[in-house]
Amino acid sequence: MKQSILIVDDDDDILSALSLLLQAEGFTSIKADSPAQAIAAIRQYDVSLILMDLNYSLDTTSGEEGLNLINTIRQHNELVPIVVMTGWGTIEVAVAAIKSGANDFIQKPWENDRLLMTINNQIRLAQAQKQSQKLIRHNELLQAEIRPATDIVAESAAMQRVLETLHQVARSDASILLTGENGTGKSLFARLIHELSTRRHAPHISVNMGAVTESLFESEMFGHTKGAFTDAKSARIGRFELADEGTLFLDEIANTPYSQQGKLLRVLEDRQFEKVGSGITQTVDFRLVTATNAELNLAVNAGSFRKDLLYRINTVEIEIPALRYRPEDILPLASAFLAKAAQKYSQPPLEISSAAKKLLQTYAWPGNVRELNHVMERAHILCKTSAVQPSDLGINSIAPVAENIGLDSEQEYLKSLSEMEQEIINRRLSYFGGDALKAAKSLGLSRSAFYRRLEKHEQTER
Repeated sequence: MKQSILIVDDDDDILSALSLLLQAEGFTSIKADSPAQAIAAIRQYDVSLILMDLNYSLDTTSGEEGLNLINTIRQHNELVPIVVMTGWGTIEVAVAAIKSGANDFIQKPWENDRLLMTINNQIRLAQAQKQSQKLIRHNELLQAEIRPATDIVAESAAMQRVLETLHQVARSDASILLTGENGTGKSLFARLIHELSTRRHAPHISVNMGAVTESLFESEMFGHTKGAFTDAKSARIGRFELADEGTLFLDEIANTPYSQQGKLLRVLEDRQFEKVGSGITQTVDFRLVTATNAELNLAVNAGSFRKDLLYRINTVEIEIPALRYRPEDILPLASAFLAKAAQKYSQPPLEISSAAKKLLQTYAWPGNVRELNHVMERAHILCKTSAVQPSDLGINSIAPVAENIGLDSEQEYLKSLSEMEQEIINRRLSYFGGDALKAAKSLGLSRSAFYRRLEKHEQTER
């Protein structure tokens, strides 16, 4: 794409001469004959450089109009290079222009070779500065990102199927929706998709949509210009722009404010957006991966999630199984987490006793892999011997639900799904001494979801 240069001068002959020179060098020129026209052009076009006079019709010698224009430009755009030109140039005016925010100074009449060299140098410097800002912002996001504590463990058949599917789709640019309970490692799999893709050398930008408030959504995702709103003291690069040529991972996609879902959909469809405070449309190219622990079809039916947005994000849907459905992975994961904890605290590695292994394998793991990670780190800290004991784990054994129900008699076999659910709820409440919150957590339910089920069965009994 050709780079655009804005020429600002009140002399039509100079505008024409500069325009012809720049077009011959492969640039697109935009002409403005006053500061007002220049400001309008900056708001409308994405210019690579501004080549401007310092003196206009109101004052042809002091350069004051040009200095004011530079100040106005810098309030909206800190990076665009500005090269000033004047036929009344003095050292004082040149210094004032540089102090106001200009990047270089050329005196009329100009030498074509020197002018073109200055323009090309300033454009290269601006591109390098913009790339540096993107790298700094990207680094900030990486440091804030919670990294998984271990690599993927896939001893179970369930996880082998997931990895097989991931390898199949990763090299395409298809949008992928990862589903599964909290703590199953969806962000880790999103990272794996990026590493397996053709975009692996470009950025992987992760956004927790549940943490992006409605009021900050546009600024966070689209970015903003300096002065776009009261607290916009400097320009900000948004997540879409940061993800250009790489992968954009939107975690907890179901928590996107409904009022902002249409704006998100437009970017996903067109790969275009405007920064807050700017009318310039930017184009981006990224691969989309999203994740949720919610039932998005239910959210669509409830009116909290757009159907067209769901269609856009789930070209391929991959469910990450809960840890209780991949028991073969529990002990390998536990050992890996224990080794990571030893490395973290610079201490000798520990073994896991047989009794502790049995407890790990019979626990329900409502918090999935994330909970297992925390449990093993705690065990490493509290263990007083060379092997982790059950007391070090801080969990109570809860046999898998299927083993508690006991389908060994015809009477049990003929129970309805509702009756089985009621029995599970009653057993969990009994186990936790009536503590509904603990019972809910052990089943992987929120407190409100647990109470709804409890209330439903109480009404049935009446």
